[in-house]
Amino acid sequence: MMDELRDLYQEVILDHGRNPRNFRHPEDANRHAHGANPMCGDQLVVYLKLGATGLVEDVAFQGKGCAISMASASLMTEIVVGKTEAQAHALFHAFHQLVSQDAPPEVPAELEEDFDRLQALAGVREFPVRVKCATLAWHTLEAAVNGEDEISTE
Repeated sequence: MMDELRDLYQEVILDHGRNPRNFRHPEDANRHAHGANPMCGDQLVVYLKLGATGLVEDVAFQGKGCAISMASASLMTEIVVGKTEAQAHALFHAFHQLVSQDAPPEVPAELEEDFDRLQALAGVREFPVRVKCATLAWHTLEAAVNGEDEISTE
């Protein structure tokens, strides 16, 4: 079973890392933030279109980084669209806990199905130096939602 999970982890990372989804700059984005991981050089910009009611109408990113960083950003953009700001925050915190702690994350019931897709990145927890790679896009999304222009994983 562990080998199957490891294979899935590698497959998801490679697929999203090589073919990132939502790798673009939407013209109608009304928030953005630049994120950097100075330890490895990963950099990206998250573009966000928040609706008047706080609904994430669009999210995309551009940048460069390792396969884990790109895959995490790609998955994030697929999952966060259509969520409220509060749900985006909840997903950020649950994902951060998933990749950095052994305790199972607390996930609101309405987000469990979306969160299950992120389980493929749980293997990052085995490589603590790579946690910042996996969470860079999420920290940058959090900054964009909060109206901050820049974030660093340092």
